[in-house]
Amino acid sequence: MSKPVEKQEWFQVAEAFEASGLTQKEFSAQRGLRLSTLQSWVYRRRRQRPQKAPAVRLLPVAVSAVAPQSPALLEVVLASGAKVRFPASADVDYVARLVTALGR
Repeated sequence: MSKPVEKQEWFQVAEAFEASGLTQKEFSAQRGLRLSTLQSWVYRRRRQRPQKAPAVRLLPVAVSAVAPQSPALLEVVLASGAKVRFPASADVDYVARLVTALGR
């Protein structure tokens, strides 16, 4: 791939990365780009977007009949199979932002 040279072209590459569902490493390898360059432009693009609260997606929840542990923990299982545990008192917005970031 010929490497983009203009700011708008790099923003389009960063946008394509965001939509790809790939990791930055995978995307840059597929496109023949330096990882650090892609990271820099993704960062710049994200900073220039208007800051708005990310949409929260609600997913089905399965409640198990296991006796509560002390202290009570909540467990989130990501599509990748990774499990993240939080105290029941954890801030919901923080958990949502973390799960969203891990899902990328």
